[in-house]
Amino acid sequence: MATVHSSQEFLVPFDTEPSHAQAISHYIEAERRIRGWQKYEPPQVPPASRTQLITHGYPAERAAVLFHGFTKAPPQFIAFGRLLHEAGYNVLIPRAPHHGLPDPLTDAHARLTTEELRETAERALDMAMGLGRHLTVMGLCMGGVMTGWLAQHHTSIDQAVLIAPALAFKVIPLRLTPLVREAALRLPNIMRWWDATLKDKAPGSRHAYQRYATRGLGHILRLSSDLQASAARSAPAAKQVLVVTNANDERVDNRGAAQLVAAWQRAGASNVRTFEFPISDQLVHDLIDPQQPRQRTAYVYGTLLDLIEQE
Repeated sequence: MATVHSSQEFLVPFDTEPSHAQAISHYIEAERRIRGWQKYEPPQVPPASRTQLITHGYPAERAAVLFHGFTKAPPQFIAFGRLLHEAGYNVLIPRAPHHGLPDPLTDAHARLTTEELRETAERALDMAMGLGRHLTVMGLCMGGVMTGWLAQHHTSIDQAVLIAPALAFKVIPLRLTPLVREAALRLPNIMRWWDATLKDKAPGSRHAYQRYATRGLGHILRLSSDLQASAARSAPAAKQVLVVTNANDERVDNRGAAQLVAAWQRAGASNVRTFEFPISDQLVHDLIDPQQPRQRTAYVYGTLLDLIEQE
């Protein structure tokens, strides 16, 4: 039976070829630290929105880390995480800093920084190393950028899956992205509605924020810029990378993902695959969260599982 725990902590990676006893020891330590991290989650974050561990209770052959998107929380990925668990994975879904608070109108994510995103990604990776021998890291939007950052720098990742990574946005002309990024980082924060028409009446996930902070967005774009710069210098360290885009995405400009893939290929990468959901699928940007309106999660989840198995 799956057990789900809320928390977040870190772990020294497996030896290259751990014995069975070593694997169990690493797993026990990982779960102990994950349980211990729960007490450090902000008390106002509901249990369901804290970092989640879906585990078989022992080290699995495969483990997965799932990073949620900007203004979302771990429940975004919980249904997909359970599918992975049924397929044999131990699954970790970290909560990004300043996310998961119960007030949908909070401005807490205006305090999000690039350093926090990197630190959360690195720590989650360390934790997951104790959960299974083969590691898949996946993320959507902001989480896709975090996944890309890890893929660029860590050989311990067997497969990295970037879904609609937040490398560029449709509301920002592509050539102006660097200028907008710096403005968002330097100017006072502005809270903007995701749905400027319906505002707080817009339908959506119970764990999501209804507004986004321009300062937080600027820090996501800074991490995106750092990733693009690293990709221009070298191929990703992960064994396999899959970049998934959505031709019907109403928020992310897929040219950002195309630029990243092209940079990796120029750097000599032969381990990068791409897949695009066609516009005829009529998928929304957040194609993962079952609470999001107009979802087709059965189709999306099945497609993603098939893509992962093609590794």
